[in-house]
This record gives sequence, C-alpha cells and structure tokens, in this order.
Amino acid sequence: MDPVFFFELSGESKDMPRAEAARCIEAECARHSIIGTGPGYLTASFPEECLDGIADRIALTHSIGRYLGAYDPEDTGDLSNMLLPEGTFAIRAKRFEGMMKDADSQKLIRDIGGILSKKNDVDLRDPDVIIRMQMCDKIHLFIEERAVDRNIMETRKVGERPFFSPISLHPKYARALINLTGAKRGDTVLDPFCGTGGIVIEAAEMGMKAIASDFDEEMVLGCRENMDFYGLELHDHEVVDIRDIPNRFSEIDVVITDPPYGRSTKTGGDNVLDIHKIAMSSIPNVLTSSGRAGIILPYETDASTMKLDAVFRQHVHGSLSRYYHVFNNIRSS
Repeated sequence: MDPVFFFELSGESKDMPRAEAARCIEAECARHSIIGTGPGYLTASFPEECLDGIADRIALTHSIGRYLGAYDPEDTGDLSNMLLPEGTFAIRAKRFEGMMKDADSQKLIRDIGGILSKKNDVDLRDPDVIIRMQMCDKIHLFIEERAVDRNIMETRKVGERPFFSPISLHPKYARALINLTGAKRGDTVLDPFCGTGGIVIEAAEMGMKAIASDFDEEMVLGCRENMDFYGLELHDHEVVDIRDIPNRFSEIDVVITDPPYGRSTKTGGDNVLDIHKIAMSSIPNVLTSSGRAGIILPYETDASTMKLDAVFRQHVHGSLSRYYHVFNNIRSS
C-alpha cells in the first residue's frame, strides 16, 4: 500500500494551491489517489519515489510530509499508538488563516509532545524529525519530509534578471500556471507572449522544452539573454506575431502565456481585447490534439475554440484580478 502524504498549502488563492498540488501529483505519478482536501491542505497516496519530483516543481505548497492523522483538540488519546521514525522530534504548529481560535496551540504541543515523548526524545533545537501540526478543520499531524524552498524562485523574479520589464508574472505564479495544465517533464511548452521570459524560465527549470515567441524582437532577444543568465536552454524561439504562430509552430504539448493587458503594455498598435481574441483563435492551432493551454486574463472567459477545464481567480489589488484559465484543445474532446 502506498503511503499517504499531507500537503500544507499556501493561502494565495482559494482553490489554486489545491488544484496545483493535484495536477503535480497526476503529472509525476502514474499511480496515485487524492484522499481528502480541506482548508489549507490536501492528502494523497502515491509511491514514495514520486515525492522528489512533485516537491521539485510545486509552487503554492509550503511543505509535504508523511501523514500521521487528524485529531480533535479534546481527543488525542489515539496518539499513544503512533510510531515515529527513530530519533528525536519537535512539533511545529500553525493555524491556517486563524482557524481554531479557541484551541490553545501551546497546550496542544505540550500534550501531544508528552504522549510521543514516551517513545522518542524531544529536541527543540535540532530534532531528527519535525512534526508539523496544522490547525484548521481538525488537528492534522504530519512528518515533514520536503519543505518547499520558495526563496529560490525569488532569485528569478523580474528585478533579478539582466533584462527586465516591470510588467512580469512572479515566478511562483508562472510555475503554478504551468503545473495547473498538468505539463510533464519533456513536454514542449510555448509562450507566444514571452516578454522577458518568466514563463519559459520556469518551464525549462522544470525539465520541459521551452519555446518563446513575441512580436517584439527586443523581448525575444531579452528572453534569450535571461535564459543564458540562468544557464537554461531555449529549445526554440521566434519573432512572430500571435496571428502567425500556427505558421511557425505545431504539435506543441502546452501553451502557457500571460497576454498583454493594461495601459503601459506594448501591443504594436492593436487593441488589447482584439489581441486576446486572436490569441484564442491561434493557440489551439499550434497544439497537439490532446494539448492544453494555460492563459491569464484580467477577466473570466470561455473560449469557443477550446474547452474550458478550470479557472482560478487571484485578487491583485483594488478592482484588478487575474483569472488563470486552463483549456483543453477542443480536438481532444
């Protein structure tokens, strides 16, 4: 029987971290099962050898670990039967978005630690095992096995690149959008509005064949410069208008893109909404019959040229929201 793992999700979006975790599991594991979800978490079973691949690509999860179970704050007696790995341990507690306000986290740590210390010693400074306690709908305990180092993505954000524009998607959201499509290692991933290369940088980092295009030659050259800076390979690139991408590219597994919107973006004189419509017509013509597209827009839409699989809203500020759309090529349905 495969082990059960707990995913401690981040809170950037109501549904997006959960969906991203599920798609990462699906992309990395031929055999898997989503067991449960709740506020700030997902539990799933899969072979242990899949864990590294999932942890290496996931963006909107804080940590992943072996699930120990769920408990009510007033009833932790079953913990006496719990077996931990050999060595010392420490418990780290976190409330998800202020839930379980009436529960005393420090008392819970002392009570649970007292039960577990009958078999394992406590070491608060340098424990062999870190037990995470997530306080949300219940008390969830898991042994942390992979802490996702999201600081690495900070080193690739727009201001850290040699060529940059102030309008650029943060690496963790670029990576999340790629993951939401279920793209696999080795897939061809095209961004037809590549800009400074934020999406193709993440695709290449995740072991995919990154392809970049843009109507603006300066952006394509800058994208290449950024890829070189991070030591990444650009599988293909072209200066080409979104109208003409089907004449240049074909049999693309996944299109991931953040098309221009807003007053300060360069559009070559075209209306932004017209560019979006043209993109929706062109993108399915470069995809394989079973290809997918991940597209960010400042509004929610359902394209007639592709089948909408899911959409996730991210509030940015004020009245501005981004909508992360995942489409299936209509030829696959």
